[in-house]
Formats: sequence, C-alpha cells, structure tokens
Amino acid sequence: MSSTLDLPKDDSPTLALVHPTKEEQLIQSKLNGAEWRGALSPSAYLRREATLSQQALTKEGGITYWILVDTALKNNPLDPDSRTRLPLASCETYRKKALVSRDGKLQEVVSHGIGSVFCGQHLRKRGYAQRMMTELGKTLRTHQTDEKECLFTILYSDIGKKFYAYFGWEPFPSSHIALPASSSTPTANLPTARSLYAEDLPELCKLDEALIRKGLESRPKGSKTAVALIPDIETVQWHHAREEFVGQEVHGKVPKIKGAIVGEELGKRVWCYWTRVWYNEDVSIVKGNTMHILRLVVEDDVLGSKSLTEGDGYSAAITALLAFAQREAEEWKTEHVELWSPSASALAGAQILDKSAKVIDRDAESIASLLWYPEHKGPAADHVDWISNEKYAWC
Repeated sequence: MSSTLDLPKDDSPTLALVHPTKEEQLIQSKLNGAEWRGALSPSAYLRREATLSQQALTKEGGITYWILVDTALKNNPLDPDSRTRLPLASCETYRKKALVSRDGKLQEVVSHGIGSVFCGQHLRKRGYAQRMMTELGKTLRTHQTDEKECLFTILYSDIGKKFYAYFGWEPFPSSHIALPASSSTPTANLPTARSLYAEDLPELCKLDEALIRKGLESRPKGSKTAVALIPDIETVQWHHAREEFVGQEVHGKVPKIKGAIVGEELGKRVWCYWTRVWYNEDVSIVKGNTMHILRLVVEDDVLGSKSLTEGDGYSAAITALLAFAQREAEEWKTEHVELWSPSASALAGAQILDKSAKVIDRDAESIASLLWYPEHKGPAADHVDWISNEKYAWC
C-alpha cells in the first residue's frame, strides 16, 4: 500500500515533530502493542498504557507523546475520512529528575528518557525515524526547562549501538549479571534478608537520593563530569505499577514483596528493590521472563567507588539479597534474576550462588545511551561518568 502513496522525503521541510491528538495516540498505541504487548492481550496492553500514563511520574506533563507528521497533508491518506494525521514515526519521553556534578558544583537538572521509538512497517526504510530523532534531540534540550536546565537525555537501544549514536545518543557501558531463578547453594550462613514492601520504599528512596548527592559533592577536584538519574519514589512506583498491572492480568494476583534489606544500622545496610517482567501469555512458560533488580544500594558505598578489597564485607549481604530475589523469581514464574552495572562486590556475591556467574556486556539490547548537550570532543563517555546506571532509569 505504501508504494502507492505520495509520501514526503525524509528531508522535506514540511515534516514536523508535534504532539498527537488522543485519537492519533490511540492509533499509535495499537500499532505499538502489536509488537510490544508481551504477555498482555491487545486490549489489556492499551489499558496498561493508560494506567501508566496516570502515575505520579507521568501525570501532569511527566510523559510527553510525539509524532512526526507532514504538515502539507491535510489528512491521513490511509484513512481519508478520519480527522487524524498520518504519523510517520512516533515516540514518548519521560521527564526525569537528575543531578550533574561538574567543575566542583552539583546541579539539579531536568532530563528526559526516550521510549517506544516506532515506525509502522508500511512506512519503514524511508528515513522517518531518523528525521524524528534528529528533531527530538534538538527539541528536548529546551523541553520543560522553565525552572531547570536540560544537560542530557537518555534512551535504551534494542537495535545495537550505531543507530542512535548517529543522532547523538552515544552508547555507555551496559553490563549485567544474570542468575537462574533457583539455586542449590546453602544460604544458612548468610546474613538475614528481610522483605521490603511498597510502604518501606519512600523513606529508602529519600535516603538514597541524599547519599547520591553527598557522594557527588565529595568527588575529588578534577574529576570527570558525573551524571545520575535520581532514583526517586515516583520512578520506582511507575515500575511497580507496570509490574502489578501485568501480574494481576496474567497471574490474577499482585506481587507484594518489592525488595529486600540486610542490616539494621543506618548507614551500614545493604538493600535492593526489583520488578518482574513477563513476556509469555501462557503462564506455564517462564523462558525470557525476568526479575530485574532495579536498584542495589550499599549505604556505605552508594556510588560503588570502593574496591572489592575495601568492600568485601558487602559480598555476603549482596549474596543474601540475590538469594532472596532468586526465591521470588522462581515463585513468580521468571527465568532469571538480572542486575545491571554490577560492582565487584555484587559479582563476588553472585558467584557464591552460581560459580559460572559473569559480567555480560550487552551489545545488542538495552544499550544505555546518553546525549550530552554541552560541547565536547570525542565520545561522551570520555568526558562523563554515568553514576548508578541501573535498571530503575530504564523507560
């Protein structure tokens, strides 16, 4: 059908990045769902997206929808009787609170995470996604910056490292360790890990932010610029709302345990929180289902700057947390537990449970990518440290 359409070229001056109407957004959501709905039915996917758009993180402008259109077309040539425009490509962005440490000063900024980059099959290979990303990169620099500056934006590429780098989102180190959802390793001698519930997380997230701020403020003079997405409670609740919707829809129940903690003394505790992701409509199939550790916090080393020798006391605590996560993963029909950007202590802890555990460097999926707006020469990663580059920042 697309070959019969008089479609614009990707460099046409009449192409523009705009916000879709509700009807246009619904059309795009249906197209997205056909590819990304995972364990959900098409109608459930639409309901989930509507639910996620009304979370504390996303409501009141927290999420912004974008489409690329040809302003010279008065209507959609694929549906001339509708009042919609033809979306040539689409995406959404999430407003995120962030910190930047540079030149000895700590600055709170606004950032944006980009998700759901999409071009319909009937419109692909025409350069529309490329044009959209070019326009988006320019637009986000000043989007929602009435009170705070935007110095960087992020996305997670599932199509390798090259495509988005061409438009400025340069790949940063993207690694994880994966553990099976069960282990035969005895855990009796490990520290005791206690459950964390939704009501426990606001206080911990507040403390986590304070520790990150303190760590960034104490960076030695002459250090590289450092950036961090703030792991605030609104971000965590968005992930859990996503998990809970799918859990209820697919399993008929909602996970109550959101993480685990080891230790009692403030400043000496080790804790994490997680989310479960299911991809299979058949609940008996666990392949691909993943429990993601969203954030792992060692309160005494929140930026992960200590070496394994300095921090070897953490390994046992981390092992206890991961063993707890494995049990939860098995109960909730997931295949494995995944922890992003593992520290040396985290790796050592994982290897207690699974001797074959190793750091996996991702080069195809979930590539953490960052567009650094200030002028710089060479790769952005040579100038910028991305602190706490963990799953909680994903969108």
